Amino acid sequence: MTAAAIDPTVRAEQTKELQIQNRTLEMHLLQESLARAHMQERLHEAEEQRLGLRVLQAAKLKRKAERASLRARKALAVALM
Repeated sequence: MTAAAIDPTVRAEQTKELQIQNRTLEMHLLQESLARAHMQERLHEAEEQRLGLRVLQAAKLKRKAERASLRARKALAVALM
C-alpha cells in the first residue's frame, strides 16, 4: 500500500501541492497569453501603418502621373500650333 492510501493527510497534502502547481501554471499561461495578445496588437498596428504609407505613396504617384500627363498634353498642344 502507498502512503496516500494509509494516511489521508498525505493525500490532502498532495492535492494541495497539485493545486498550487496548477495555479502557478495558470499564472504563467496568463502572462504568456497577455504577451501574445500585446504582440498581436502591435503587429496589427504596424500593418495598419504600412497600409497607410502605401496609400500615401500611391496618392503621390498618382499626382506625379497627372502632372506628367498635363505636361505632355501641353507640349503636344504647343507642337501642334
